[in-house]
Amino acid sequence: MMQETRAWVRMPSGRRLDLLNPTPFDWDDADLAIGLARTYRWGGHSVWPLPLSVAQHSIAVMQLRKNAARGPLDPLTELRELLHDAEEGLLGFDAISVIKPFLGDAFRSLTLRLEQAIFLRYGLPGWTAAQHASHKRADRLAAASEAVHVAGWTRDEVRNTLKISTKPQIDDPLFPLYGGTPWEPWAPELACARFLDELNRLKASL
Repeated sequence: MMQETRAWVRMPSGRRLDLLNPTPFDWDDADLAIGLARTYRWGGHSVWPLPLSVAQHSIAVMQLRKNAARGPLDPLTELRELLHDAEEGLLGFDAISVIKPFLGDAFRSLTLRLEQAIFLRYGLPGWTAAQHASHKRADRLAAASEAVHVAGWTRDEVRNTLKISTKPQIDDPLFPLYGGTPWEPWAPELACARFLDELNRLKASL
């Protein structure tokens, strides 16, 4: 008899998540915040003492999307921006873009199932083409800016080596909200707390 394949992850709350068959009830909000705060962008590389967490990146993308909007975003749109990489916190892995094709269809299927569970858990609507285009502009702006200010690439390298056509911005979108040193990655505990605060704020507004 063939044993059924499982890929269990024990959450800090004590809940357990099967990465291959996730349900919306397998984590709590703190689990997600902790996972995103401990999952790093740019392969964990940074010119700062700490790497940049996906939690901090997620708040930055949400803020960039708000800054670019013609008017206030509704809470559900903000929440979808905040959670756009949430599956990475459950998986504990942020694949650098260029290696994703090498991970194959099975990995893409796994991440899609996690995304679907997250959208269901938080009542997020699917992206329209226009909404996704607006999101990607904010996400690419965050990536281009992080490449320069966090990962240490030059602006020419961002354009010619990383092939990111978006021009990096100078100002840290999070500085007006939190102060500190612009573009400095937050400690995991701080990233976790700030992400959870934003998540709770938006859930309370729905």
